[in-house]
Amino acid sequence: MRFSLVDRIDEVDKGQSITTVKNLSLAEEYLQDHFPGFAVMPGVLMVEACVQSGAWLMRATEDFKYSTVLLKQAKAIKFNSFVTPGKQLVVKIKTHKWGDEECTFKASSTVDGESAVSARITLSQLNLRDRNESQANIDEYLIGKMKELYAQVWQPPAE
Repeated sequence: MRFSLVDRIDEVDKGQSITTVKNLSLAEEYLQDHFPGFAVMPGVLMVEACVQSGAWLMRATEDFKYSTVLLKQAKAIKFNSFVTPGKQLVVKIKTHKWGDEECTFKASSTVDGESAVSARITLSQLNLRDRNESQANIDEYLIGKMKELYAQVWQPPAE
């Protein structure tokens, strides 16, 4: 099962920052068990929303050069409030260090203007073909799918 935890990208400053939104709906399957009678977005998914936001920034900045973006490290994670159904988790990612294959970001998110979760995350980017040439077709497939999804969640402002 794949969770898409970015419903909309509000702002992109390539190489620098991104702002995304996750609208939490009671229809989210995981809320049925987390927690019965008090549905809240699991903390690990709040962090994953930050990871996915950082991955979108990397893809947009690198013009979808890499098929895969993975979480390498999450540090200094602080949970400050709950995300409940009907609320929006607004995620802001700012670049701390940009490298060729690895980027470190400062992530912060809010719900109704109040801090929800913050962290420092390091993501790595790669192509599967670099490890196994026979997987080049998988890279192209994944890049195509990510470009399609990006077109759905990011609508650049009209000039």
